[in-house]
Amino acid sequence: VQLQAFGGGLVQPGGSLRLSCAASGRTFTFSVYSMGWFRQAPGKEREFVAAINWSTGNTLYADSVKGRFTISRDNAEKTVYLQMNSMKPDDTAAYYCARGRLYSRQKDDYDYWGQGTLVTVSS
Repeated sequence: VQLQAFGGGLVQPGGSLRLSCAASGRTFTFSVYSMGWFRQAPGKEREFVAAINWSTGNTLYADSVKGRFTISRDNAEKTVYLQMNSMKPDDTAAYYCARGRLYSRQKDDYDYWGQGTLVTVSS
């Protein structure tokens, strides 16, 4: 199973980006897992951003992104998205998608990780 995140780049404060994460290789039954997005800024710990229960579509968000970011999934394409609006310089980080064994905010509950895509918010 391989997860590939893409869509990062440079955006101005207040702008938007959409990240995508697609599964390849020996794919898994998405409905029994959750998918999450985490981010890691230079010199900081990797932190939870958002998660989606693939089966129910229920979502979780970090307080810092609630109301600005939206996680969604496409069943047919086996892809999870992170729509990021009203972006701030503090959102600058490498963003990682991951498969969760549990519907959780804890990174230890995620077993497969994508390679990360860099997002920079700067004027």
